[in-house]
Amino acid sequence: MLILGIDTSCDDTSAAVVEDGGRIVSNIVSGQSDIHMKYGGIVPELASRRHIEMIVPVVEEALEKAGLPLTGLSAVAVCHGPGLIGSLLIGCSFAKALCYSAGIPLVAVNHLEGHILSPFLDARPPEFPFLSLIVSGGHTSLFVAEAAGRYREIGRTRDDAAGEAYDKVSKLLGLGYPGGPIIDRLAGDGDPASIDFPRAYLPGTLDFSFSGLKTAVLNFLRTQSGSAARGAAALPPATVSDVAASFQKAVVDVLVRKTEWAIKKMGIRSVAISGGVAANSELRRRMKEMAGDRGAEIFIPAVPLCTDNAAMIAAAGRHHLTEGDIAGPDLNPRAYLPL
Repeated sequence: MLILGIDTSCDDTSAAVVEDGGRIVSNIVSGQSDIHMKYGGIVPELASRRHIEMIVPVVEEALEKAGLPLTGLSAVAVCHGPGLIGSLLIGCSFAKALCYSAGIPLVAVNHLEGHILSPFLDARPPEFPFLSLIVSGGHTSLFVAEAAGRYREIGRTRDDAAGEAYDKVSKLLGLGYPGGPIIDRLAGDGDPASIDFPRAYLPGTLDFSFSGLKTAVLNFLRTQSGSAARGAAALPPATVSDVAASFQKAVVDVLVRKTEWAIKKMGIRSVAISGGVAANSELRRRMKEMAGDRGAEIFIPAVPLCTDNAAMIAAAGRHHLTEGDIAGPDLNPRAYLPL
């Protein structure tokens, strides 16, 4: 079963061919960081325009690398939400036209389901049931994955996603976009205990909150420089690294503690972590350390599979195709699409 996956949910144009839901034959990702960097975040209209430019060459490259004609595909799986509506429109419109012209089945995949099933693209996937922590620029949620197609949300952010907090703090510090890799790198040279930023543990729930942490960083910069607008330029390099390290520790502390609580509450000792923030070196290290202490197993995809990619969409598409869940030409993307 060979499925072509297409993902244009945000600012990456991606196409991939996956065999039997687990073996990546090709996975092409065209990023847009060079476009959005000067704005300190994603500009939706610019993202949509670049998707229009890149969707055809990216799909062609994925098929060429896989050595497949269109007729060799079992189906096309497309992400239809959640995400930026303009970006989603490009992928969905292209996938529908492709399937109509070539007579190929079309399946619609929720972006969150793609993240949940992304560990199945690794050599050693988890077994159901397992806990799934999705932590990215747009989402921070905990799910119980009971089976393919059966997911139960047990916790979510009440305000900002963790990845969004990384980007906003990076912007406050004048460090650029995307903020996650930059802060992760700088944190290695800083003292994580130098600044006591708050942690919103929200006792009694498995929910998250990161807006207060962003405000705390903003207030700290104001007290240090008199103006948050001056960002890192007003601070000594060592202080910038300390802010990065202290901020990152606050985020990781909450993510690890909430996952630990979920293990205890649900009695499930297999945990998958996915989404762009799952590429963070400190989070990966701390989660593995916590799992060892709790006798749990952690499953984290390879770094290229943590960020948005079409391989995870194709992997999730296999389940829908097997179940006969075929989308029609009336498929429309949805910016808000709960799982």
